Amino acid sequence: MLDPIRQSAAIPLHEGRVCLITSRTTGRWVIPKGLIDPGHTATQAAIIEAWEEAGLIGTIEGTSLGSYHYEKFDLVHHVLVFRMTVNEVKNEWPEKSTRERIWVTLEEAIGLVDEPVLKEILRKLKAAE
Repeated sequence: MLDPIRQSAAIPLHEGRVCLITSRTTGRWVIPKGLIDPGHTATQAAIIEAWEEAGLIGTIEGTSLGSYHYEKFDLVHHVLVFRMTVNEVKNEWPEKSTRERIWVTLEEAIGLVDEPVLKEILRKLKAAE
């Protein structure tokens, strides 16, 4: 069996709200995530994805909040999830034309995302905030 494809994701927080974006393929509400490119750490990848997919600039806080697996194109993906403090929200960003961006409470985010393990990570973050 192939090793899982390594990905990294950010839960971007700004002024008490979390940023969700739409998936390009399904339109579901998700958090910014993507591949961990060679030469990048998981935290660097999360910061890059938050910029490219949501137009956010910020810093990663602490270690991973958790991880989850999903299957896409018959390949298993392993996603490390990090808390990101957003310092700047840009009006223009690389994937603006292909995604929507919303700011919601953690409670609303839990209701909007589909991935059960991501819901649990958001619940733990809400309890810690």
